[in-house]
Parts: sequence; C-alpha cells; structure tokens
Amino acid sequence: MTLISSEGISGITSFTSSGDSLDFSSKSLTGLSGVNVSGVMSATSFSGDGSSLVGVGSTDNIRTNTNATFLQNMNIVGGGITVGNTTINSHSVGFGTTTTTGRDAGINTTTGTLIYNVDTTQIEVFDGTQWVGGLTSPVSATGGTKDTTSRSGYIVHTFTSPGSFVASGGPGSIDLEYLVVAGGGGAGDRPDQVGGGGGGAGGMRTGTISGAAPGTYTIQVGGGGAGCPPSGSADAGTPSFITNPGITSITSAGGGRGGNYHATSGAGGAGGSGGGGSANRPAATGGSGNTPPTSPPQGNNGGSGGGDAISGGGGGGGASTSGTAGSSPSTGSGGNGGAGSPSSITGTAVTYAGGGGGGTDTRAPGTAGTGGSGGGANGTKGGAGNNGTANTGGGGGGGGFNPGQSTNGGNGGSGIVIIAYPTS
Repeated sequence: MTLISSEGISGITSFTSSGDSLDFSSKSLTGLSGVNVSGVMSATSFSGDGSSLVGVGSTDNIRTNTNATFLQNMNIVGGGITVGNTTINSHSVGFGTTTTTGRDAGINTTTGTLIYNVDTTQIEVFDGTQWVGGLTSPVSATGGTKDTTSRSGYIVHTFTSPGSFVASGGPGSIDLEYLVVAGGGGAGDRPDQVGGGGGGAGGMRTGTISGAAPGTYTIQVGGGGAGCPPSGSADAGTPSFITNPGITSITSAGGGRGGNYHATSGAGGAGGSGGGGSANRPAATGGSGNTPPTSPPQGNNGGSGGGDAISGGGGGGGASTSGTAGSSPSTGSGGNGGAGSPSSITGTAVTYAGGGGGGTDTRAPGTAGTGGSGGGANGTKGGAGNNGTANTGGGGGGGGFNPGQSTNGGNGGSGIVIIAYPTS
C-alpha cells in the first residue's frame, strides 16, 4: 500500500522510469544515468571513485566534518589555503606570528615546525628537542677591512683609520663584539742629566653591544701623541670610539703623555693609561690611568721617575699593569712600561696597549726601560726615544740625556677599532 500524506510519501518499494530505478529497500540509488537535485541531497555515504564528478562551482559546495584524504595532487587556481593565521598561496607562505610563551605552550610539537617569533624577531624551527632561531637573511655590513675567514663563524671588520660601519639585513637586532684601542701617549725627554717618562698606552676596551640595530656606526681611530721635543712637552694620544644614535658610545681615552723635566715639574699625564714621570729632584709622579673612569678599567697608572740627576724616567702604564718607577743614580735605570692585554676578536690572540719604557742618562749605570707587551716602545739610554707600534695604542719610549745632543721622546702608536659579528 502506498501512503501519501503531508508528512511525505511512504510505502514505495521501487520506482522505475525509462529503465532507471530508485531502490529504497536497499537504501541505495542504483542504475541511474543522472540525478538532478536543486536543493540539498543527503545520505549516510556515497560510493564510487568520483572520477566523473564535474561542475562543482566552488569549495563552498564540498564540506566535510572529518579529515579528507587526497590521493593525488590538489591544484588550487586563483586562490590559496588559509588555516587560522597561516596562509599558502602561489607566491608566498605566511606563518602568522606567535610569542615565546605561545611557542613553548605547544604540546608534542612536530619536528620541522616553523614559526615566526615576534619576541626574537626571527623565524624559528623545532629540531625535535628545541627551537632554533636565525632562519633570517644574514647580516651584511661594510666598512674597514672585512675578513670572512680569520675567525670561524664570524665576520671581522678592522679599522685602522676613521670610517663607518654600515650593517643591514639580518634579524631586527645583532650582537656586535668590539675592541676599541686609543692612540698611545708621546714620551718625554730630558735634555739635562735625566731620562724622560714613557708614554702611557691608549685606553683599551672590549665587550659586546647586545641587540644593536642595523644602521651606520661612526668609527674614530685615535692617533698616537707626538714625543717631547728638546723644549716643550709631549702630547697625549687621541681617543678612539664607536658611536650610533641607538647605543651608548664606546670610547677609549688617549694615552697620557710621558713626563719631561721642563714641563709641569716632569709629572706624567693622565689618560687611558698614565704616562711615566720624568726623573727629577724630587721624583716626578706618574700620570693616572683609567681617566675618565670606565668599568672594567681601560688602563693603569704610569710609574714615577727617579729622584735625582742621572736617574731614569718612569714607564708608562699599560692595559694590564702599571708602569714601574725609574731608579735613582745608584742604578739609574728607566722604568718598564706596563703590559698590554690580549684580544682574540680576530680569531688569533693579539696583545694591544703596552706602555712605553722610561729613558735614562747615557752616563747612568743602569739601562733604559723596556716597553710593555702590546706595542709599547723601549726607552733609550742617551738618545731619542723609540716610537710605539702603529695600530696597537702602544706608548712612546722615553728619551735620555746625552751631552751635546738634542733629542726627542718617542711618538705613541696609533689606535685600532675592530668589530666582529656571527655569520648566522
């Protein structure tokens, strides 16, 4: 019996039209050459491989509440795929953004997962045990002499004269290691029976500028001070520095001048490291180092001169130790320059900022002082002082009296600035 009511049609076990049929008893549609539905067609399942499914106007017409598996390629034409904040289209992949907190909240993160972390401003990948950053374009920089091989994993820029360090690319910030050495002080000379004080080393500072922004950094490399002429006084070295509007400037002070008997009672000058005092009656004091003060200290004090005629001048201070005092007539030796400090910023340990040795009278029983390691010049017994080594910030060597000669103190060595940063 067939029942037709407002609730629907029931009781039909089969329907046949032109050889096609609808078989409700088997709960399936079979033998149809086509089905046209203007509304919604619902079923518990559809069977077949779908190879003849055509005419789907848009993705809105295919919906599933379960995972869908595509056994062949899926081609998207003129659009993209969006999952939350992540997008894939024909020219780019957008990761969206997360924070370190959001990143670490993930459970059972899949190895190889990529994110963009707004806290570190880097693309990061999960390697199975930890998140690894640095998946951004490498830093590109110019300025000075650029070396990509001397230090593994780093690029090194060396400045021996003023210039600019210009960094671009990379993440939002970079860490810049630095070495800043100022020019060494010129040495004193004594044209009458005593030795001149050695020049103080240029101030030496090392460290890291953390989170430095790409941009232009102005570089100043200090010159060595001139040695004392036969009459007058020696000159201090000049400062070296790195500066940029986004950082606190890194400045090293020039080395203090070595003392000369005719100038300010022979006292050594203050500076990055202090100059040695000239021999005098009474003994002239050495100059103060670490002036102006920095932490850690950029240098040390100069040594005092011997306290009488035919005495030695004091040694200039160095980055690691103070200069030693010159001795009185019984020995008449010049004081040794203070030792410099090593730096491996280039990949090889190099010592910088040694103090100059004090000079002594040619008739003294002792010897002139030796320069400190790191470019400090030796003092001279009865002659012109020696010059500090260029680009080390070494102090000049003190000159010594020699009857009938007119001599100078040695010049200080010029400074240097070196910047290094990781390649990735």
